[in-house]
This record gives sequence, structure tokens and C-alpha cells, in this order.
Amino acid sequence: MKLYDGGKITAGLIVFVVLMCLPVWYSVASGKTTAPPTLQLPDPQQHPRCVAPVEYMRSSHMTLLNQWRDSVVRNGERVYVADDGTKYNMSLTKTCLGCHANREKFCDECHNYVGLEPYCWKCHVTPKGD
Repeated sequence: MKLYDGGKITAGLIVFVVLMCLPVWYSVASGKTTAPPTLQLPDPQQHPRCVAPVEYMRSSHMTLLNQWRDSVVRNGERVYVADDGTKYNMSLTKTCLGCHANREKFCDECHNYVGLEPYCWKCHVTPKGD
């Protein structure tokens, strides 16, 4: 009786890696990607700028919101000064949702696309939308 059978272990690992990587390889081979979400953006006439550049907000809005939360709750600071010197109230409800009022057509579009469930609405009132 063999206690160690390297061939079977190696074959099992190879099969496991192939099965786990199959969806990625299929996507690469087919050349198809999922279309990015279509967002309902605020009217640029009413809301000409965001608190940060679009690319930063796409990738790091939760970092900004967490910093705001910590500043407001722990330090009592309520004013955010943007890179261009504009001052904003550090508030998800009053500042962010003032422009992005429809959760389903803005927030949920991206979060569903990447498979995330934000915890914002456990404390904040869910925006009603248009």
C-alpha cells in the first residue's frame, strides 16, 4: 500500500485549476465582455460638478464616504474641501443623494454589475428616486 501517490494528487490539482479557470478562459477566448451599466447621471446644469473627479469616484467612492463618516462621527467635522477649494457638507444623504437621487438607476446599476451589496442603506434612508 502506497501512502503517497504523487501522480493522482498532481492530476487532481490540474483538473481543479482547469475547472476553476474555465470561465475566465471562456471569456478571453470568446472576446465578449459584459456591457458596463448605463447610469442616470444628474443634470449638469443643476449639478455642474461632483465632490471629486469621475474616475476617482468610480473606483474609490467608498473610501471617501468612509473618511467622511469618520470625520463627522469621530471628529465632529462636517465640511469637506475639494481639490478645487469648493466646500461640501459631508453627508451621503444631503450631498451625494442631492444629485444622485435615484438609487435604482444610479447606485444599484454599478453595485449589481460588480456583485456588491452596499451597507449604506442599513443606516441611511433609501432614496425614493424620481
